[in-house]
Amino acid sequence: MLVVEDLVKVYPGPVTALQGVSLTVENGMFGLLGPNGAGKSTFMKILAGILEPTSGRVRLDGQDTLENPKRLAERLGYLPQEFGFYPHLTGEAMLRYLLRLKGVTAPRGEKALVAELLEQVNLTFAAKRRVKGYSGGMRQRLGIAQAIAGDPRLIIVDEPTAGLDPEERLRLYRLLAELAEKRIVLLSTHIVEDVAVLCPRFAVIRGGRLLAMTTPAQARAALTNTIFEGTASNDELEALRRTRRVTQAVLVEGRNRVRVHEPEGHPPAGFTSAPATLEDAYLVLMRDGRLAGVETQTTPAGATTPLTATATATAAATTGDNASART
Repeated sequence: MLVVEDLVKVYPGPVTALQGVSLTVENGMFGLLGPNGAGKSTFMKILAGILEPTSGRVRLDGQDTLENPKRLAERLGYLPQEFGFYPHLTGEAMLRYLLRLKGVTAPRGEKALVAELLEQVNLTFAAKRRVKGYSGGMRQRLGIAQAIAGDPRLIIVDEPTAGLDPEERLRLYRLLAELAEKRIVLLSTHIVEDVAVLCPRFAVIRGGRLLAMTTPAQARAALTNTIFEGTASNDELEALRRTRRVTQAVLVEGRNRVRVHEPEGHPPAGFTSAPATLEDAYLVLMRDGRLAGVETQTTPAGATTPLTATATATAAATTGDNASART
């Protein structure tokens, strides 16, 4: 079990990147969802031992990882948002080099371990190919190969699907789901689809604060009978944006297909009820800072409130219209 208690990170300026984040994560896949700049990468870097927090505690299976970073390193697999490879090396040579940096032991020999890891991430066919010729998805899988070396207890992946094409994203989904069967896998992302596909539980972060911790089913259920869908011209869409809570507007056959959130159940003329999606729930959270039906507990400054699957810690912060989500 991973337990994070009242994690705070203040950069010079001062800029507060994390404002008392507390949560508990058990085995399996757990998602941290939020827009760019929400504090996700700072949070992940602290958990990985790369950054020191201003205050707070992190415990993995009862051990304080901030007091004993060496023990954490032995049990950690980490794939950062931007992973640097030597482009002139082959995938096989690059992975061998990374394993030596990590100090991973290979009882059956280094060559056998490298081959096993490449097979696990489906890169055996490209073992002799230079990394500069790898696609984005292949690079991500090579990064995961080094992350899972040594059978880590905790795997942290930061924005792993950003920039991948749909086919590569599906391959990565399957790989991450397999890894989560026997360990804790933390997935940081701004892509709602990543959470909808992979994560039985997830938290939403904005402005360095956790807004909610729930499940995709609970988040969707919180918007039952409040989402309506219809078509609109460009002028009608602009009017809807001014007067209604628009959660999504996409072009379908040259017409705007619009979804609106109406808590009182009074949709615009011509709009019909539609099943709520996780993206609807996420955008409502980004705008309102809360989700009706999902329990919310305001945390006073300096207080510690660990989040559970049914309770959330929130502090109302201003949000703009630039919340990022995509499917």
